[in-house]
Formats: sequence, C-alpha cells, structure tokens
Amino acid sequence: MSVSVIMPYYKKRDYIYESIESILNQTYKNFEILIIYDDEDIYDYSFVKDFEKKDKRIKVIKNLKNIGAGLSRNVGIDKSKNEFIAFLDCDDTWKKDKLEFQLNFMKEKDIDISFTAYDIVDKNRNIIKNREAKNCLEFKDLISSCDIGLSTVVIKRSLLDNKYRFPSIVTKEDYVLWLELSKKDVKFYGINRPLTQWKKLNNSLSSNPFQKIKDGFVVYNKYMKYNIFTSTYYLLRLSLSYLLKM
Repeated sequence: MSVSVIMPYYKKRDYIYESIESILNQTYKNFEILIIYDDEDIYDYSFVKDFEKKDKRIKVIKNLKNIGAGLSRNVGIDKSKNEFIAFLDCDDTWKKDKLEFQLNFMKEKDIDISFTAYDIVDKNRNIIKNREAKNCLEFKDLISSCDIGLSTVVIKRSLLDNKYRFPSIVTKEDYVLWLELSKKDVKFYGINRPLTQWKKLNNSLSSNPFQKIKDGFVVYNKYMKYNIFTSTYYLLRLSLSYLLKM
C-alpha cells in the first residue's frame, strides 16, 4: 500500500518543517509528499523547494497563482501516483505510527476511508483539548456536525474521481467533500486514538468565526442545494454542535 501525502502551503514557514518531519519519521515508509506552493509571494519558495533535497520522496509543485487550500489539494490529487491519499496541513503533525496504524486498520476492515481522533494544541504544542473519533459516520451524522479532522483522513485514491474534489470556498472545503462522498453512501470509519495534532492558530482562516458562519451557509445553500430556510436550520445545528465541543 502506497500513500501520497498532500500539503498545501501558504505562509506557514514557521511550522512546515515540523510537519514534514512528522511524516518522514513515520514507521510506515512507502509514501510520497506533495507540497503545493500556493503563495504568489515567492519569498518562501526557495525555502520550501529545498525540502526536495532533504528526501527524494518530497516534491514541490508551484501554483501559477493563489487558488486556495482546497483547489491546491485537488492539484495534489491530480499529481498523486499512489493507491491512498492522506492530507496534512502545514501546521499540523502526525504521531509516528499514524500511517501504519491507520492503513492496517483499513486493510483489516476492508474500508476506503478512515479518520482518527486528534489533539488540539497551541503553537508550543501544549494540548488544549482532544477531539474523539466516532466509529462510523454517514450522511445523516455529518449533515449537522462535521466531526472529521482533515489532517487525520486517509482515503483510497479511486474514490476521488473527477466528480469528487474540494470546492473553491475559503473554509469548510473539506466538509463539502465529506458530505458529497457520504451522499454517495460512502461511510467514514473512525479510529478513536489521537494520532494527529491540530495546531490552533489565532490568525488562521479557520479561526475566524464570521468566515466560518458565512461558509457554513454556503455549504448548505450552494453545495447541498437547500433553500434559505433549510440552510439556516442546518447552519444553526452546525453552530450548536461546534459550541458544544468547545
């Protein structure tokens, strides 16, 4: 089983080294790392490009212009060569046995997509809280609560045909993809073991509550094609679910 790890890069110079080290230190070694450079400012490009010299499994792909994290992941998917795809944001890290444990779990259960529990940490890697992973999530579970951490996911490449890709949206692009896949009756199987650390940064897009509310409505209204009232109803449920997890 071979894995393509996709990492969109945008102004994460202070964190990417640690993220890449967490991949290279994996007990499972059959992988490639695709870093999608998505910054029109080329200040960091040579810095990121140098990672290719560190390990022959690392490849840096430069976008012609800034297209956002979701579409950058699509670039990585298109360039990927392996049976499985994993996602890791450039400020998150993995426990060293993450890939090995998760791939063995998927092989034993004969499943196409899995996710894990994760720790939320501050910039100094102090654990703030833990997010548990439920055993199995379907569309009816996901429609009002997104309980899947992107950097925890491993998915079979064959699931991501041209129809199923990350959309062009500022935040919650992963949520749209999980909903679209679950509508196809794909089940998401969870491993309730914290194999990933998600770094909480106050200046990140995902930490902006107004952006998240706006994009949450777009998820339901534009991508799920619900009317204004139904979209607002599910947005309220999603927001309540988020508040209960805080």
